[in-house]
Amino acid sequence: MKKIEAIVKPHKLEAVKEAVTALGVFGMTVTEVKGYGRQKGHTEQYRGAEILVEFLPKMKIEIVVPDARVPAVTDAIRRAAMTNSIGDGKIFIQNIEGAIRIRTGETGEEAI
Repeated sequence: MKKIEAIVKPHKLEAVKEAVTALGVFGMTVTEVKGYGRQKGHTEQYRGAEILVEFLPKMKIEIVVPDARVPAVTDAIRRAAMTNSIGDGKIFIQNIEGAIRIRTGETGEEAI
């Protein structure tokens, strides 16, 4: 099993959710986060003063899938989240050693 962690722009969350749901992925965890990458934030005007906004709002999406589903799910996320502009985000893939569904006690891929 793998955990796919995607950091995307907030307005792209619904598109990503629809894209992975269309593949049959129904469980995900979403967290509002702030961060920056190569763009190092941006400047805004506030009451006539220029302010540097270093940490930009993003959404972190976490999904656990069987190994065989990783390419399709990551491609769906990438396509749905892409705006072709700086700050589109990143996708990270990590190994998951195990999973247990608390309610039923199911383990492994049956738990996801």
